[in-house]
Amino acid sequence: MPLASQDASATAGGIYWLDLTVANASATRDFYRQVVGWDVRNVEMEYGGELYADYSMLGDDGKPAAGICHARGANVGLPPVWMIYLPVGDLAESLRRVQEEGGTIIKATPGNEGNDVFAAVRDPVGACFALMQR
Repeated sequence: MPLASQDASATAGGIYWLDLTVANASATRDFYRQVVGWDVRNVEMEYGGELYADYSMLGDDGKPAAGICHARGANVGLPPVWMIYLPVGDLAESLRRVQEEGGTIIKATPGNEGNDVFAAVRDPVGACFALMQR
């Protein structure tokens, strides 16, 4: 699930966000801090009454560049791959087309009003990405 507060006017076809969901987000955070040189901002999370932090990875300019998340809460079941989030105008229609075109829905995450706000999908050749309602 995207961590950064991105521009709400993201256009269809652009890349909205990038994150990685893994079992040990703290160790993974440290790996990327050392290898890429990112700085880190904790993003406080809560699931089932448990508090924990996911991580917003910051570029040299201090702006969020990517997220590293624990495989908890809304992120349970997401594959441990760098996931790009692509904004679409009609998420329900895009998910229908994913299936129609031979892809699969890995996990759809509903928002407060019951409509899906994002969904992890796999294309027909196995590449994973996420679609977000813009």
